Amino acid sequence: MLNELTSQLNSGVPLNDVQVQTAVAQLIADGVDAVAKAEFLAALAQKGETTEEIAAFARLLRSMAVPLPLDEATRAGEILDVCGTGGDRLNTFNISTTVALVCAGAGVVVAKHGNRAITSASGSTDVLESLGIPVELSPEQAALALRDQGFAFLWAPKYHPAFKHIAPARKLCAERGQKTIFNFLGPLLNPSRPTAQLIGVPRPNLCESMARVLQSLGIRRGMVVCGEIEGGSSGNSSAALIDELSTLGPTTLAEFYQDRGFNVSRLMAGDFPIQPAALQDLAGGDAKVNAEIIIRILRSEDRGPKRDAVLLNAAAALFVVGKSKSITEGWMLAAETIDSGRAFEKLNQLRGTRG
Repeated sequence: MLNELTSQLNSGVPLNDVQVQTAVAQLIADGVDAVAKAEFLAALAQKGETTEEIAAFARLLRSMAVPLPLDEATRAGEILDVCGTGGDRLNTFNISTTVALVCAGAGVVVAKHGNRAITSASGSTDVLESLGIPVELSPEQAALALRDQGFAFLWAPKYHPAFKHIAPARKLCAERGQKTIFNFLGPLLNPSRPTAQLIGVPRPNLCESMARVLQSLGIRRGMVVCGEIEGGSSGNSSAALIDELSTLGPTTLAEFYQDRGFNVSRLMAGDFPIQPAALQDLAGGDAKVNAEIIIRILRSEDRGPKRDAVLLNAAAALFVVGKSKSITEGWMLAAETIDSGRAFEKLNQLRGTRG
């Protein structure tokens, strides 16, 4: 059956909801060959995933996730997740993870959903583990962490056990340089069911469609972004693209809120007090290197371009979750959270240290 669906995708015909159900059943089945799964995922990506396909996969896989037993007060409040979909292959440091820590330091409840690196040198799991933050919390532990500390990392394999049968196929695709629908699905499958999300995607034409998917899943406040890096990634004339708000060029935004309609716009980096920089100024390394970068930013020791990237993305996240009235105000709140020491204090609280 999976081979038949692959053939359909190769002919350019999208999947309907029933076919998505069949595909998911095949993908999580132990007895289906990993190569066949990888060929299906590659065919779906090469056809181009439609908004309807992404939404159908997300709804079905969300229903299969292990839920968090959140208390009523936590569930009634705002819960934020912020992450990129991966796939830009620019090897920047863990911007979204740093932003999540800054937002938690600002008093936002953050449920960070993620995994180990697939298309980069350091995924959110890897760098948080290097920082000394627990990354394999049980649902009960994560619920308590959200209630008591305002932050929990939700390691995807712990909450999506069926994914272990998809992992070999994803690895095959990654080795071939092929992104898959799971790059898009990762941010949509947070088992805490966040109320607000900031998601980065690797192409601007995905912003609106991903935001529509978020909205269809019941997210109250959402923003999907894709940034440009003027001059390209190696000094050429074309712009490289980054799955974050960019401090190196304009950013496409698609956003929606309960009290407002849907909006697609462009944000200009020049509207903020951003220092001149180039892509290499945002470069990261392995988990240990990126953990050191995060510590230096949160301790206000690094006040250069990496800090600017964190401030801009944290500004948007704080606005999305309703902690600030604008992205400009969010920038000021993010800067104050770092400079006051609250962000670094939050890091130490989460890793159980005092210094």
